[in-house]
Amino acid sequence: MDSQEGMNHTAVREFILLGLTDDPVLCIILFMIILCIYLVTISGNLSTIILIRISSQLHHPMYFFLSHLASADLVFSSSVTPNMLVNFLVERNTITYLGCAIQFGFTAFFGAVECFLLAVMAYDRFLAICNPLLYSTKMSTQVCVQLLIVAYMGGFLNSFSFIFSFFSLFFCGPNRVNHFFCDFAPLIELSCSDASVPIAVSSFSAGFVLMVTVLVIAVSYICILITILKMHSTEGRHKAFSTCTSHLTVVTLFYGTTIFIYVMPKSSYSTDENKVVSVFYTVVIPMLNPLIYTLRNKEIKGALKRELGRRIFSSDACYFCRIS
Repeated sequence: MDSQEGMNHTAVREFILLGLTDDPVLCIILFMIILCIYLVTISGNLSTIILIRISSQLHHPMYFFLSHLASADLVFSSSVTPNMLVNFLVERNTITYLGCAIQFGFTAFFGAVECFLLAVMAYDRFLAICNPLLYSTKMSTQVCVQLLIVAYMGGFLNSFSFIFSFFSLFFCGPNRVNHFFCDFAPLIELSCSDASVPIAVSSFSAGFVLMVTVLVIAVSYICILITILKMHSTEGRHKAFSTCTSHLTVVTLFYGTTIFIYVMPKSSYSTDENKVVSVFYTVVIPMLNPLIYTLRNKEIKGALKRELGRRIFSSDACYFCRIS
């Protein structure tokens, strides 16, 4: 090993991503399926962002955070899915050492941002249902921006800890990553150095993010449930609970898969199971989130109908102006 390699802490200049499967027929089938999912993810999240920005009826804190959740989903999926699609088409899919670090940092950053945004959205629902008279004061524009800054700062610190852990590892020989993207667990298996410190740092960071956000979500929904049960009107209960169902569905899907991968003991599931669950939370969930909020939220469906009706009406008016 030369001095330059010693300074860079690794002799490996690129990694080979093994992907999901090496079956050519299955690769084509999965390519078509995941490409369709990715296109729906892009269109769904972009549509959500644009609709919230142009519709004055959706200029509320909940939808402000939802637009940033859609942005996080879009970038999170885009940091993994295009490379994954390439993996289905080429015989040997490689990623540079620096490229692996960048991909690793992006997934750690936007994964943590999504956790914090889901927690902030739970807190928003808590204020709206449990303290409706003080909601406009406690969830002002300034507070929304401050909470958003906290979410992105949390993502940055989590990403920094994972990147620090990555660069602390020494890769001297094997470079075949048994995954479709640069995830921490398969990279640890390739490390030639003592990984106890990087594992401890990354585990503490991920554990802190999960613990804090799950605690905020749990406390918020316990308070919401108590408040709903105290309501005398059945219609009031249904209306209050209906504002939370979309968020609860997204929280259940995201945290269920995240906890399965990062919290459960590694001996309790195989690498193949890890890959399947990883596909779900990096590819499928970013597609489902805008669909869940669109299909289960009356305000978003109403705003979508109004904007589509306005566009159709304006185009018809222009057409009749031209022919007259």
